[in-house]
Amino acid sequence: MKTSMGFSKLVSLVLIFHLLNPTVVFGSSSSSSDGLSEIPKKFLDFAKRKELVDWMVGIRRKIHENPELGYEEFETSKLIRSELDKLGIPYNYPVSVTGVVGFVGTGKPPFVAIRADMDALPIQEDVDWKHKSKIPGKMHACGHDAHVSMLLGAAKILKEHIEELKGTVVLVFQPAEEGGGGAKKMLDEGVLDNVDAIFGLHVTHENPIGTVASKPGPLLAGSGIFNAVISGRGGHAAIPQHSIDPILAASNVIVSLHQLVSREADPLDSQVVTVAKFQGGSAFNVIPDSVTIGGTFRAFLKSSLVQLKQRIEEVIKGQAAVQRCNATIDFHDKPVPLFPPTVNDEDLHELFLNVAGNMLGNDKVQDMKPLMGSEDFAFYQEAIPGYFFFLGMQDESRPKLRSVHTPHFTINEDVLHYGAALHASLATTLLLNAEEKLGSSKGNLHDEL
Repeated sequence: MKTSMGFSKLVSLVLIFHLLNPTVVFGSSSSSSDGLSEIPKKFLDFAKRKELVDWMVGIRRKIHENPELGYEEFETSKLIRSELDKLGIPYNYPVSVTGVVGFVGTGKPPFVAIRADMDALPIQEDVDWKHKSKIPGKMHACGHDAHVSMLLGAAKILKEHIEELKGTVVLVFQPAEEGGGGAKKMLDEGVLDNVDAIFGLHVTHENPIGTVASKPGPLLAGSGIFNAVISGRGGHAAIPQHSIDPILAASNVIVSLHQLVSREADPLDSQVVTVAKFQGGSAFNVIPDSVTIGGTFRAFLKSSLVQLKQRIEEVIKGQAAVQRCNATIDFHDKPVPLFPPTVNDEDLHELFLNVAGNMLGNDKVQDMKPLMGSEDFAFYQEAIPGYFFFLGMQDESRPKLRSVHTPHFTINEDVLHYGAALHASLATTLLLNAEEKLGSSKGNLHDEL
């Protein structure tokens, strides 16, 4: 572990503080004052400096060339720790296998966290450029390499303006966002104990560069996955009466699963069930012994997600039984449970509007429609107030960027300074708001990170 103050000591300090000041309010009422409104512009100007931009671009390209899957981000983590060492920023490591948690500020409450995910995807990159992935079958196809470089950029901004921090910013470099539940694992290890709020962002190819998009309340759906094996009895296709056909059973299962939303869900409660995998048989004249199907289910209400899971299991087993087959189902919810919906805190939304509006202009802050995609950032939001937003990177004068999770995905590196400045501005503004609310009641509590 690399730290200049033990985590238990940090927690003890926080507990003392919270006993004396049990409520930290992070409303946005004071963010219209001249001092706070100037912070986003100042931080953006600082982030645009050529030496800082070049530094972030270099980090992003190093990570992109060496993608690592969830809980395998050892070299990525090593690079992050090296840069934090150079900045003089203390950190805890390892956290949740490869995670890094840094601290910038006074070492005293209040605490606010900003998060970046680190993992890549099992995709073969099909973009021909100088810094293409050097690891066959692995690629940063979701922008996490950019997310890490932006969080490091924010760390540099915060360190350079440390006198303006009236509290502590927790830098969360998280492993395994892509299905591995890294956020849940870090949460279980106490990373956010006594942290008052957390911010996260994601780049998007669909929105113009220099714009952001989000909304209060439900933003992304909760999700789960399922895999089912439907077993019958194989035989010759010419004499099906001597077989128990799992392909027929699986076909009926799929039709019934797709009726769950149309016939059982409230039309005003958005839900999705999709069967995306069907594997069975290897010859045109042989009925196989079994068929495997799999898919995903999503909803904006956790209760709806739980209901869908129950009904998916009932439908698969029931329809298989009708066709004289057996079915086994795995929801892959151990050790990582269903991903909850991503729900943005209302007060943090107001703060986000003020900070992003002051930095980019109110016309660049867009209200977005909810998406059925999911994010493990939602685990943090179940524990503490959190806010997640999307950062546009499409330059209209350049070719259209391709979608995430494809071999053709690319990053417009002009986005990096925006993300770094937004991270730093949101954290700093929240701390200053909390400081004003708390006034001078903190006493003489002091410790160092």
